[in-house]
This record gives sequence, structure tokens and C-alpha cells, in this order.
Amino acid sequence: MADFVTIEKGLGPEGRIAVVRFDRGDGINALSPEALRQLTDAARSFEDDAGTSVVVLTGGKDAFSAGFDLKDPEGRARRTMDLGALRRHLKLGPRLTHAWHEMEQITIGAIEGFCVGGGVALAVALDFRVMGRDAHLRVPEIGLGMNMSWQSIPRMLHLIGPARTKQAVILADQRISADEAYEWGLVEEVADPGYAFDAAMALAAKVAAQPPLSVAMTKLTVNRLAHALDDLASHMDVDQFAFASMSEDHKEGVAAFLERRKPRFTGR
Repeated sequence: MADFVTIEKGLGPEGRIAVVRFDRGDGINALSPEALRQLTDAARSFEDDAGTSVVVLTGGKDAFSAGFDLKDPEGRARRTMDLGALRRHLKLGPRLTHAWHEMEQITIGAIEGFCVGGGVALAVALDFRVMGRDAHLRVPEIGLGMNMSWQSIPRMLHLIGPARTKQAVILADQRISADEAYEWGLVEEVADPGYAFDAAMALAAKVAAQPPLSVAMTKLTVNRLAHALDDLASHMDVDQFAFASMSEDHKEGVAAFLERRKPRFTGR
């Protein structure tokens, strides 16, 4: 398997910053099942790392991520899986976002180019997001006949409120610019194009200079309070996604995407 993820540790003040770089080298950076596994393993590799206080996650220079890879052979095999196998395979995404959300270290996303679908799901699982001014976000799942899952809805709701969450998710073709994302509260900082990573590292240095134990415990307290009901609210994510994936609208949405045409949904 190709290595899509690299990890560099020992950076910044007292060597307390790490960088995780996800880059498939194709300018798209789609999340294939194998990429999901590698990114999950990367997050879990910090579980016993007492020397790292901050982890910066960055994509390629042209794209943070285009979302789930609809052309990947393993991903497309979902169409022929029985319901049990499908439910197990669909847990790859929630497992990824959970691993990053639950990290003890502060996590910062550096977003350039575009961040779409599953890329947004990963980004909102982080503590902070820095975005290049010419970058954009988009949540296309509903336009593909799917529901937004990976526990993304509760996380977006905490960040931007119910109306903006509905706007971002239901209006699937809408591009959310960096300035709009900042205004809404989806990102904490907007940087000059090409400098999102530098800005993220500057923010990481500020965090890394703080007492590590106090930072970690504060993050845990805030997350537990803010996300206490998230599991209750989104425990059906996987099943809803599996159910939607069996609809005619989902088949039409994916076919239209691959054929570069407008879909014709029927509600079936």
C-alpha cells in the first residue's frame, strides 16, 4: 500500500509540535478506505506521546481533501456488500473522526485549495482550523443522495449553529469561501493563499508554549461539556448512511457525479 500520510515530530518550542501531512500527490487528496485507515493510525500513534502538545494536520498545497474517494475500487465494492458487511465498512469514517477528536493533543488543520465532504468532517473534528483565503469548503453528500455522517452534524452545530449547519449541508452545491467560513465560525483564522500551514504552525507555537498538562485537561473538559450529547444525537449515522446508500437517489447521485451531469432525484 502507498503511504499517504507522513508524521514529523519534535518541532517548535521544546519540540512539542508534530506535523501530520496527508498528501496523495494527485492534487485531489481523496479519502480512500486505505487513506482513512492511515489517518486513523496517525491519530492513534499520539496516544502515549507525552512529548507532543500540538498536532498540525495539513493536506497538499492544492487540496486539503476532496472527500471520500468514489472511484476507489474498495469503496465502490460497497455496492455489492450485504448489509452487515456494509455497516462494518462504513465505520471507517466515524473511526477516523473519533480518533482525531479524542486526541489529547491540541489539533490544528491547515486548509489550502478545497476541503469537501469527508474532508470537512475531518476538519471539524479538530480543535482549530486555519484556511487559505482562496480556499473553499463544500458539503456535497445530500447532492449525492447520501446523508452527512461521521458525527459531523453535531460538530458543525456546535461551531456554527442550526441554521448555518442546514445551509452548509442541505445546499450541497454551495461553496463556502474562507471569509464566509471565518464569519460563520467554521475556521478560526484566514491566511494569505499558500500560507495556511505557516499560520497554523504559528498558532501551534503559541499553544506549545503553554503548560502541557493544563492544556490537555482543559481541552478534555471543554470537549466533554460541549459534546456530551453528540453520541446520543448521531448514533444512527452509520445506519442512516447505509439506508441512504441503498436508495435509487444515491445511485443516481453518484452516477451523475461520475458522468458530470445534473442528477434527477425521485425520492426513492
